[in-house]
Amino acid sequence: MVQRQVPKPAEIFELMRFKKPQLNGRTRRLEAALTIEDLRLVAKRRTPRAAFDYTDGAAEDELSLARARQAFRDIEFHPSVLRDVAKVDTSVTVFGGRSALPFGIAPTGFTRLMQTEGEVAGAGAAAAAGIPFCLSTLGTTSIETVKEVNPAGRNWFQLYVMRQREISYALVERAAKAGFDTLFFTVDTPIAGARLRDKRNGFSIPPQLSLRTIANAVPRPWWWYDFLTTPKLEFASLSSTGGTVGELLDAAMDPTISYEDLRIIREMWPGKLAVKGVQTVDDARKLAGLGVDGIVLSNHGGRQLDRAPIPFHLLPKVVREVGADVEVMVDTGIMHGADIVACMALGARFTQIGRAYLYGLMAGGRPGVDRTIEILTEQIVRTMKLLGAHTIDELTPAHVTQLRRLLPID
Repeated sequence: MVQRQVPKPAEIFELMRFKKPQLNGRTRRLEAALTIEDLRLVAKRRTPRAAFDYTDGAAEDELSLARARQAFRDIEFHPSVLRDVAKVDTSVTVFGGRSALPFGIAPTGFTRLMQTEGEVAGAGAAAAAGIPFCLSTLGTTSIETVKEVNPAGRNWFQLYVMRQREISYALVERAAKAGFDTLFFTVDTPIAGARLRDKRNGFSIPPQLSLRTIANAVPRPWWWYDFLTTPKLEFASLSSTGGTVGELLDAAMDPTISYEDLRIIREMWPGKLAVKGVQTVDDARKLAGLGVDGIVLSNHGGRQLDRAPIPFHLLPKVVREVGADVEVMVDTGIMHGADIVACMALGARFTQIGRAYLYGLMAGGRPGVDRTIEILTEQIVRTMKLLGAHTIDELTPAHVTQLRRLLPID
């Protein structure tokens, strides 16, 4: 028989501790977010539909994005046991410099429209974490301001080659003058993809108000307050900002972009040069032969060609072909630290996060971006320890098996 007794208050308090209430709403929301998906749900509640959908959406049926995310779920890890993993080192060397973590913040356009702190929050969080920050040509903060926010850290610049080549050339010169160390020459946007969510929402710069827009914004007054009481949007390159996002992209992009443009930019740029948007092994091989420093396997987050190749699936093949000659990076679909660990195990030199960063930004400004980095860091460290890897270099293809759902028909 179990002996029962009247509980003693002193013993109860030894077993239980009441959590101190968090009165700050933003802090409470961010502390409750345990995953990037949690941050996404907070962001969705706090951001008007048009701005949220611009971040969250992709091209046409959004198959490329869904497949990229599914590819990370469809992996099997193979841990090594009986290894002392009390401490792990998550740092890597990429493009000649150190990063405290195997990921950086990817270039994103129209960022201050998502949340008014925009790239300033991203660059500041990257500086605090010791990781690179990449500014987009279509970013809403200038090259010089990013340098002011992150004066001692690593700043990268993503370049679109525009119809007016002089604009692109001037941006290259400004980024070099500001001390940005790496340039990302983007090749997957000869025209804008069909982003149907944006068309349905009438998403434009500046926002176009309709009854639907106003109705959706009513429960989100904080977003409008921030938008209307802070300086107007300033783009890193565009002098004219009227029209839909698609119209702006079509005006900025140039379908005549060619290898000659790459040659010209290579001659202009004094630092490391990576080509972003590579989606075939043949293109990776050709670019490696031209002497670029890096290749970013990316389908633009699924925002350009729907049904495009899955970057994570391409990674092992590209590393085998060109990994000895260039640094191979991956973006698109990364939502968990385990995704990053899997990329590094299969030979990636580095990864970049775009939507994951923006979900944190929309959820809570700069603290939200810090929380994104914190969540991913915790997941990376935990995954490495469970795999028995002390350092990123100890991760190998033997740690990961890619399980395929989509097999080509012979």
